[in-house]
Amino acid sequence: MGGAVVDDGPPGVKAPDGGWGWAVLAGCFVITGFSYAFPKAVSVFFKELIREFDVGYSDTAWISSILLAMLYGTGPLCSVLVNRFGCRPVMMVGGLFASLGMILASFATSIIHIYLCIGVITGLGLALNFQPSLIMLNRYFSEKRPLANGLAAAGSPVALCCLSPLGQILQYQYGWRGGFLILGGILLNCCACGALMRPLLPPKKQYLEESTPTAAEEKKPQPKKKLLDFSVFKDRGFVIYTLAASIMVLGLFVPPVFVVSYAKGLGYEDTKSSLLLTILGFVDMFARPASGLIAGMKWVRPRTVYLFSFAMIFNGCTDLIGSQANNYGGLVVFCIFFGISYGMVGALQFEVLMSIVGTEKFSSAIGLVLLMEAFAVLVGPPGAGRLLDATHQYMYVFLLAGCEVTLSAFVIAIGNFFCISRKKEDPEAKVEMAATDAEKEGLNFGVEREEDQEGEEEPKEKENGNDNALKAVEEVMMVKEMGENGGEDTL
Repeated sequence: MGGAVVDDGPPGVKAPDGGWGWAVLAGCFVITGFSYAFPKAVSVFFKELIREFDVGYSDTAWISSILLAMLYGTGPLCSVLVNRFGCRPVMMVGGLFASLGMILASFATSIIHIYLCIGVITGLGLALNFQPSLIMLNRYFSEKRPLANGLAAAGSPVALCCLSPLGQILQYQYGWRGGFLILGGILLNCCACGALMRPLLPPKKQYLEESTPTAAEEKKPQPKKKLLDFSVFKDRGFVIYTLAASIMVLGLFVPPVFVVSYAKGLGYEDTKSSLLLTILGFVDMFARPASGLIAGMKWVRPRTVYLFSFAMIFNGCTDLIGSQANNYGGLVVFCIFFGISYGMVGALQFEVLMSIVGTEKFSSAIGLVLLMEAFAVLVGPPGAGRLLDATHQYMYVFLLAGCEVTLSAFVIAIGNFFCISRKKEDPEAKVEMAATDAEKEGLNFGVEREEDQEGEEEPKEKENGNDNALKAVEEVMMVKEMGENGGEDTL
């Protein structure tokens, strides 16, 4: 599992917070754009597919639904592959799958072929790109991570503003088959983005120390790395976040789906109604980087969870107030405020998860969270559609969405206050942090002694320095084990 060792983030390697990390951020920006905007951009071809295969709109809507289900539902599979092979190879293979699905779809002879090619194959390819790109972003950024997350999340509205008009041009010039073929070629850029995900390597001296185990280390059985770490469910913060995120997703994506139909229902023409989504996307485009910048401030960053809950309350209240809009001006104001709150949620959701579970468990945590959200994504918009069929009132659809998002905000805020904050004050956690700091001091002590003695010809003193460092680490590990045993006895 060589790839897993590299992508686990070698101990003692500090995140660059720049340098090659900006190239990783650029790749993550493009991947996020493709992943979130592509399901919406494909809908441009639905009318042609309805005419070609003599099916209904609900039949073509399954294309986007299956694509989103693959993007979210294959999270655990992506986690296993990343932990086994590493981020770069998984992303490059995913780019090939995403492109292959669109190319095969251009030769489709039935709607079932479209489901399999675009929904399953392209959806799987985008999933294999989206999750690893976030993991690598987490590796390369620490101090500037909120800003990096905000900039990467801005790829979604930017790509949507580009891909939707491009899809219309391709359909007009080359038909749906030619459009799918060209979009397949564009998705090959995922492979280029995957190539940018260069693994972080430890310093040369640290690498040499880790690659030459001592006699004591050789005797100890090496723990086997987990391909999917379910121990994250023991973390109260992760459980609370997963529950809140699943509730939030039930209503988060509903307003963008129905706002155009809402305007048409009020009697406005198609072009004017479609402009609402453009306004929403334009505001969203600037809200995400701005939210990341705010979240990175020294006073705000320790309280990012509360900023995230505020964003969700803001979004939910916008839905509740927007449900009372009865003219075009009201809907424009709704789209502006929804774009701000939607951008805040998009920029902060993965930043909060990273801060809760940490770097080591993030690859498993994000896969499991996306799996939980997959069920909500499949239930949310169709459930809102059934409510609309029953009531014929868009007001109730927006009220339901607002209540769901607002409820999720209270879940994570109250859960953080009563559970996560108290967990951080746990004395056992303090003992573990102290042991970790002592381990780092011991290793640094050994490295400093090596550097001081490089020019001297006294190998015995050098060996004594290394032995002292190793003894310091062993003593710390013994203290850590005693602390863990004591913690188990108290339980």
